[in-house]
Amino acid sequence: MANEYYEKLIRCRDAVRAKTDFQPRIGLTLGSGLGPVAETMDIVATVDYKDLPGFPVSTVPGHAGRFLFGYIGGVPVVCMQGRVHYYEGFDIHDVVLPARVMGLLGIKTLFLTNAAGGLDPKMDIPSLMVIRDQMMFNLPNPLMGPNLDELGPRFPDMSDIYDPALRKVLHETAAKLGQKLEEGVYIQLSGPSFETPFEVRYFGSIGGGAVGMSTACEAVAARHMGLRVCGISCIANLGAGLTDAPLCHEEVMAAGDAIAERFSALVTAAIPAIDKA
Repeated sequence: MANEYYEKLIRCRDAVRAKTDFQPRIGLTLGSGLGPVAETMDIVATVDYKDLPGFPVSTVPGHAGRFLFGYIGGVPVVCMQGRVHYYEGFDIHDVVLPARVMGLLGIKTLFLTNAAGGLDPKMDIPSLMVIRDQMMFNLPNPLMGPNLDELGPRFPDMSDIYDPALRKVLHETAAKLGQKLEEGVYIQLSGPSFETPFEVRYFGSIGGGAVGMSTACEAVAARHMGLRVCGISCIANLGAGLTDAPLCHEEVMAAGDAIAERFSALVTAAIPAIDKA
């Protein structure tokens, strides 16, 4: 299985290379409703996921399903406009395949973003949270199975999975822009149902800041490859039970729209500093 999977990674990388020889240094993954940040890019090439052999394609509204290659603030970036999720029925190894392909394309840093539910009733909605640490709950580790020695070690260290220097860059950039940033622990659940009020209370009680259905598994795969990782959650709503309103995906998308300008300004300003950190 390991050899077959690695060969699929190489086929996907080579299929991208057949369409563009652009060399990115930073990979940027955009979550639900956050795709408009791509409009700030000076785009050189576009590659649709459906044109890559064996590449997983999302079925979720708000995920465009393509790689954008270009420049943000003069830095060469590959932007993943849309991602796949474990709850869509994909094997966990395919969920992290796009992150691994970006690693094979030569990125040094993976910048992960998502839309998430807040666990602190005092959080502003919408708001932005720098991810300090993470937890995966009720989904398999993407490194399970035979180790891919070509990518990284059998037992990779996850002590600083979200690079402290890059977190500092995000806070300093936000301060220069006059923006407020939260910081907290992100918890990934399998989905697709939203969390119950009990789950929200529990995860908040153990120190969680936000919950969602992506990101953590991608961060593990990226660190396995030796990539630096940073992440931002767009807190689109408070978790179930923290308000009287029922949760829905449309609310998540609307929150992305409401904070898109602020989010885009932060990402655009932060990427050159991240590249130098």
